Amino acid sequence: MPEHTTTSGPPPREASKLTRRQRQAAKIIDATSIGWKLILFKIVVLGLLCATAVYAALVLFMNERWFVGSLVVVGGAALTWIYLQRGALPAKYLAPGLVFLLIFQIFVVLYSGYVAFTNYGTGHNSTKDHAIHAIMLQTQDRVPDSPTYQVSVLEESGELLASEELYFAVVTADGEALIGADEEPLEPAEGAVVEDGRVTSVDGYNVLPFAELLNRQQEVTDLVVPISEDPNDGYLRTQDGQRAYQYTSRYVYDEAADTMTNTETGEVYRDTGEGAFVSEAGEQLMPGWQINVGFDNFIRAVTEDSIRGPLIYVTLWTFAFAFLSVATTFILGLFLAMVFNDQRMKSRKYYRLVMILPYAFPGFLSALVWAGMMNQEFGFINNVLFGGASIPWLTDPWLAKLSILIVNLWLGFPYMFLVCTGALQAIPEELSEAAQVDGAKAFQAFRSIKLPLLLTAIAPLLISSFAFNFNNFNLVYMLTGGGPRDVSAGVNVGSTDILISMVYKVAFVGSQADYGLASAFSILIFIIVGTISVIAFRKTKSFEELN
Repeated sequence: MPEHTTTSGPPPREASKLTRRQRQAAKIIDATSIGWKLILFKIVVLGLLCATAVYAALVLFMNERWFVGSLVVVGGAALTWIYLQRGALPAKYLAPGLVFLLIFQIFVVLYSGYVAFTNYGTGHNSTKDHAIHAIMLQTQDRVPDSPTYQVSVLEESGELLASEELYFAVVTADGEALIGADEEPLEPAEGAVVEDGRVTSVDGYNVLPFAELLNRQQEVTDLVVPISEDPNDGYLRTQDGQRAYQYTSRYVYDEAADTMTNTETGEVYRDTGEGAFVSEAGEQLMPGWQINVGFDNFIRAVTEDSIRGPLIYVTLWTFAFAFLSVATTFILGLFLAMVFNDQRMKSRKYYRLVMILPYAFPGFLSALVWAGMMNQEFGFINNVLFGGASIPWLTDPWLAKLSILIVNLWLGFPYMFLVCTGALQAIPEELSEAAQVDGAKAFQAFRSIKLPLLLTAIAPLLISSFAFNFNNFNLVYMLTGGGPRDVSAGVNVGSTDILISMVYKVAFVGSQADYGLASAFSILIFIIVGTISVIAFRKTKSFEELN
């Protein structure tokens, strides 16, 4: 009988244990294969992220921004959880983009919508407590026979705590040392050392020497320290950094009645819900504070004649500017693309290079150059091309509009030229040749075959170009600044302003900024552009049938 050889091996139970150990070992190897340097980097980055989130949340909570602070905490915790767990690669790749989308896009839109329903603007940009404090500070007079306080000017000590904020340290008649700062009422100074009726040192603070007082004299004289939580008790101020005196406001605030009374005239100002203290005669005390006004900004935009009129003609000009800009640049770009796409033309690549040069320069620089060339007195166009004529290119309302269209044509046709060139080269020439064989002329073949196919490819680009020109702020601001100014308008607006430049002026230009009204205009622009884009994209689907 033949001999049979047998191979020895572990029993089945031991084999399963070995397999389990192998799997555990493989997991350990996978976990450690990323390297300690990468793990350390991940820990450092996540630590910085969590520290930043905690700091931001604390600041928001201190300012009673509970909802935003909670979102910061939840977001930081979610990012930490995503990047600490194994796997979840899609979430790790998508999380940064999602965070930036939320911060720079969605949050901006939502915040603009929130501001549109408030009176946020010049004189109404803070809370009611800050407004009361500001009114009291603006109307201060020194108290007659005010006691003289020996004052020491301090700043925080330590590299981590050092700041630009200054503090007053004074000694009361009872010998108690007090310390306070701007919007921080006087309170007992722990660890203060008093010599000859003056504070010479305080734990955590440095007393400014005389030379430093001279260097920061303006800061010292501008510092106003509340005596107590009650603003009616007055404030301490100093002119030399050595002696301070009590100042009180001409206005007295009655917290129970929520009124502000002028002690000289007896006039009483009340909180009537308008975001300011208002007298019976309708006079407001400024500054006021930010409140929710509902749809008032939108109602003002369509009911006040001084705002409605400028809004209507600016909107009409914006539509005309966007439409004419797209039409002129597309027609010129298509014409040049057809010319330089002709196989019979030699050196086409050099001509194409010249055609795209305006597109290679930054648009705002080109606008500034054109503004200089169109100067009425010293511009190249008037002095050279028109022999010294004085043509008001940028100061006449209609010529300024024409100038903007000309400059935008110069800046925009290279883009349309490139787009149309690519689209034309993608259309087979056999289609046109077949049409011509059937008896169609060249223009008929272009109109019936090439143009519909061309529009199929570039229709979305035309829509995006319309949306871009609808908000083409750089060109208007750099070339004409929106001028010439319409002095009869109730808002800062000019003949060449488009909606976005008008929004900028309402929000940031001039002595009176109205962020609430500007945000309402922004919402209207968003609705207009979004509606037009949706309708246009739906209409352009009709071109798809050609394919």
